[in-house]
Amino acid sequence: MAKDTNKIAYREFGDEEPEEEVTELPPNQHKLKIEVSRKGKGGKTVTIVSGFQVSSETLISLTKTLKNQCGAGGAMKDNTIEIQGDHRQKLLEIVTKLGYKAKLSGG
Repeated sequence: MAKDTNKIAYREFGDEEPEEEVTELPPNQHKLKIEVSRKGKGGKTVTIVSGFQVSSETLISLTKTLKNQCGAGGAMKDNTIEIQGDHRQKLLEIVTKLGYKAKLSGG
């Protein structure tokens, strides 16, 4: 009977699990969804851009670009970008110029 060496019995703080490899698609193969939400944000409006299949480094730089273009704060969470405020139209124009396929979602 062989021992499984991949099981972790104890882990120190700060040890991170290795990130999964993401196959990065070119921008024209993405199908992004842009929607506005207020759920779980304390009543504040947030524009969410989802559907990315890129590495975390690319997503971080894209988040920074979108925040600067909109002149608003925001964050990256679970392969989605959240920008504070209602910036649907502006974000649609920006990501389309960057070569991504995107559509507006929701009301």
